[in-house]
Amino acid sequence: MAKILIVEDDLNISKLIKDTLELGNYEADCAFDGIEGIEKIKQTKYDLILLDIMLPGIDGLEMMQKITNINCPVIYLSAKNDVNTIVKGLKLGAEDYMTKPFEPLELLARVELRMRNKNQEVYKYKDIEVNILERVVYKNKEKIDLAPKEFDLFVLLVSNVGIALTRDEILDKVWDIMQDVETRTVDYHIQQLRKKLDLKEEISTIQRVGYRLEKVNEV
Repeated sequence: MAKILIVEDDLNISKLIKDTLELGNYEADCAFDGIEGIEKIKQTKYDLILLDIMLPGIDGLEMMQKITNINCPVIYLSAKNDVNTIVKGLKLGAEDYMTKPFEPLELLARVELRMRNKNQEVYKYKDIEVNILERVVYKNKEKIDLAPKEFDLFVLLVSNVGIALTRDEILDKVWDIMQDVETRTVDYHIQQLRKKLDLKEEISTIQRVGYRLEKVNEV
């Protein structure tokens, strides 16, 4: 059973989240401030962390900076909905960002999406291997450093080989909570993937549509 840590100082919201997760057959622990959250992470291996931003002691953003090496996906849950806070949170490595108040069923759907992605098998494409669980990419067995959204974008491409993905579809699936992100953000991340993974020919531009990772003939 997947184990999830809820870091939320509001007791009622924490209980609501815990009850919601239990409906989805997840096991949940609760921490009520950033310091307690860090201590629980040191003691237990979690599959996902639901993290409030406005916490006593250490806030969620500072806490995120202290747990970057744990290889565990994080979803922010916060009443702060300004673009600057959302962007900062995502740049620190969070997978997703939900604003309060939220619908419990939507939260459960977001959690299930992250859990499904986390438990997928390793993807292989040419000399590239993508480990979803560890969130790492290897090329010729050498680790390639990708930014969080570059990784998510490549996973989307490699799980849809041969399929043309529109820019809007990419934005929805990779930047799903960032409604103000421009399509040129997609273009920039595609350029980075082509450069870092040497896929200049394999990631095709579909004029006025989006991008496609081309099929390759396996020898």
